[in-house]
Amino acid sequence: MAEVTRGNLDAPDEVIAFPKITAKLVELGELTVGLMVSEPGWRWSEHNRPKVGGEWCQARHIGVVLSGRLGIDFSDGSSAVFGPNDVFDIPPGHDGYTLGDESVVQVEWAGLRAWAGFPTGVHSRVLRTLLFTDLVDSTEIAGRVGDARWRELLSAHFIGARAELERFQGREVTTTGDGIVATFDGPARAIHCAAAIRRRANADDLHMRAGVHVGEVELVGDDVRGVAMHEAARIMAAAETDEILVSELTRALAISTELRFEDRGTRTLKGLDGEWKLAAFVE
Repeated sequence: MAEVTRGNLDAPDEVIAFPKITAKLVELGELTVGLMVSEPGWRWSEHNRPKVGGEWCQARHIGVVLSGRLGIDFSDGSSAVFGPNDVFDIPPGHDGYTLGDESVVQVEWAGLRAWAGFPTGVHSRVLRTLLFTDLVDSTEIAGRVGDARWRELLSAHFIGARAELERFQGREVTTTGDGIVATFDGPARAIHCAAAIRRRANADDLHMRAGVHVGEVELVGDDVRGVAMHEAARIMAAAETDEILVSELTRALAISTELRFEDRGTRTLKGLDGEWKLAAFVE
């Protein structure tokens, strides 16, 4: 007899609930099938985003609407509406919502995990190189040059930093007032990018500090979370003016790229256990 995998939506393996929307999930090997019911007034950006993060839903949804009307606004300004018996393949970068006074009932077989903020359980955790930067004495500079000039300098700094992120294939996660947080596939690119951003800042008579750290993070929509993020932030905070500090693991992984480092000894980093061996990148 052929091997059959079976589940039942009346006895789901998992139930995920956000305000005004519920999903019953059945696991069939590597496939997750879900029955979703979104109540009138539900909108992803209002009811899911506060927990999931990101500006737009980054899941690719494939499924069919059984009843009700589902509205979709896309990041490019376009929109679509799906009604009963419509089969859909919705790309990432959208905001979904219930249209009218009737709940939307739909079945999906792709995108449920990403929609819920944990793409595939443990597989949402990945190894990334993290870069944190921060301008030094920004409050003092703003007071000296005035608000208008400081806004110009800060805008130019972010434009330059983003150009370097693109050049070294980094991905911006967020900005932190006068700094930037980004991820990279490897430490060498992150370190070279930090050095390039520093050169641009120095050319405008600005100074910065940076921290580079390799660790496991959780991808939640457009957001990146996890202890490694806090570790990278603390490493950056320990850096001196115009210094690029890296963790011991980062240095070990980057050593084969012929990058040079100077030992900075061991530090106790605020809020983190134990002592951390750090090194500074030397151009």
